[in-house]
Amino acid sequence: QMQLVESGGGLVQPGGSLRLSCKADRAITSVFNSYILGWYRQTPGNQREFIASITRIGTTNSAESVKGRFTISRDNANKKIYLQMNNLKPEDTAVYFCNAWNPENQRNFWGQGTQVSVSA
Repeated sequence: QMQLVESGGGLVQPGGSLRLSCKADRAITSVFNSYILGWYRQTPGNQREFIASITRIGTTNSAESVKGRFTISRDNANKKIYLQMNNLKPEDTAVYFCNAWNPENQRNFWGQGTQVSVSA
């Protein structure tokens, strides 16, 4: 059973940067490599929102609201997922979750979330 653990959240001023990390514990590397990885965020009272994803071969996709500012990447050897967030805005404030999804067997895993707050 894969376990995802996020880190790197915090408080930052508008225009600042943060890098979120997510490590997959209890996962065999070959299994981790078969998953599509993603980042989502959620604010109180709202549904979880898609931010970015990356396939096993490195193809990325991102929401329009973060295009040009956020970059997703993966390190398959170390079973990690990253989200580099630049030029942060107050509306980026949310709890950020990493996700791993296998489209072949539909297995889906979530991290516990990490808080990102953007405020002057």
